[in-house]
Amino acid sequence: MTLPPVPGGARTRRRSPWRRLLAGQGGLLLLVLLAGFALAAFPLGAALGPDAGQADLLARFEPPSARHWLGTDEAGRDELLRLMQGGQTSLLVGLIGAAGGALIGLGLGVPAGYLGGWTDALLMRFTDAVMALPLLPLLIVIGAVDPVRLGIPPGFAHSVSGGVWRISVIVVLVDWTQIARLARAATAALRGREHLRAARALGAPASAIMRRHVLPGIAGPVTVAIALAGGRVIMFEAVRSFLGLGIPPPAASWGNMLTDAHELLTTAPLLALYPGLLIFTAVLAANLLGAQLRRAFDPLGGAF
Repeated sequence: MTLPPVPGGARTRRRSPWRRLLAGQGGLLLLVLLAGFALAAFPLGAALGPDAGQADLLARFEPPSARHWLGTDEAGRDELLRLMQGGQTSLLVGLIGAAGGALIGLGLGVPAGYLGGWTDALLMRFTDAVMALPLLPLLIVIGAVDPVRLGIPPGFAHSVSGGVWRISVIVVLVDWTQIARLARAATAALRGREHLRAARALGAPASAIMRRHVLPGIAGPVTVAIALAGGRVIMFEAVRSFLGLGIPPPAASWGNMLTDAHELLTTAPLLALYPGLLIFTAVLAANLLGAQLRRAFDPLGGAF
């Protein structure tokens, strides 16, 4: 008994995952949306108008107009420019946090899955210990540490760049565990494949095998996890800002803009709507992009 061929199945398998992602309307739309966020936050945000932190107390709570497209906030600052500046901070934190967490997760998960034995036990027990830590008290303790006491120059420690790197490092320290466990499971599934056994038989060192064969083989699930981590980190920054541990004012991020505006819900609800809507859209786009990447890397519904 023979099964009928899947329409377009062979052709779908031959296409690269990135071509499959771009071929679908959903994946292309999400990429365009995220690229639009990046374009508005970085080139346009740096080129348009006065400094977003410039206050004008005589122009407080102005409605949208030709001069201020989204109006002004409680300090008379242009809301659109503040959102652009806040996008720079939030997107940078999301990018650095997701990339740093991926590096640590791959650095621990791939050797654990490939080498096995005591290496696997040691690295995974360390991962389990980090996952068992109470996240909220840990964040409060780490956020209360003065970076100047750690030897960081005061000028950098209290600058916008210093705040971005501080939050990014905190995120990286606590948000790598999921990628580590995923990389370990995917690597363990590949360890018995014929091309890996052939490479070991030819005398290739373990580091070269992991770099040249294992990492490309687990690129699919890891890419999906990184996309999901980006949205999670943006939400993480917003939560820290709500607790008063985020980017210090007057620098803007979507998280601290939402925190400042929650006390003005009755007088100026749009000030909370704009950053809240951007956080929601960015996180949702990252999560949906992760789902599209999963379909692109595994079009026929495989293992991950």
